[in-house]
Amino acid sequence: MMDWIPIVFVIFKFLVLGTGMFYAIKWHYDQGKKGKARDMRTVLRASGKVVALFVLLLLGLGIVTFLLIKMLGMDLTFP
Repeated sequence: MMDWIPIVFVIFKFLVLGTGMFYAIKWHYDQGKKGKARDMRTVLRASGKVVALFVLLLLGLGIVTFLLIKMLGMDLTFP
C-alpha cells in the first residue's frame, strides 16, 4: 500500500495544477475576448508564455528536489 501513495499524490497534484492552469488560461482568454482591445493572438501568446514558464519552473523544482534528495543520501531506487 505504501508504494502507491506517492504515485496517487503525484497524479492528484498534476490534476489539480492542470485544472488550475486550464481555468487561469480560460479566464485570461475570456478577458481578452471581452475587451476586444486585445487580439486573439496576443492572448494565446501570453497563455503560451505562462505554460512555458510553468513547465520550466516544474522542471527546475524537479531538479532541485532530485539534487537535495541525493545530497541527503536518500535512496532513489525503485523496488
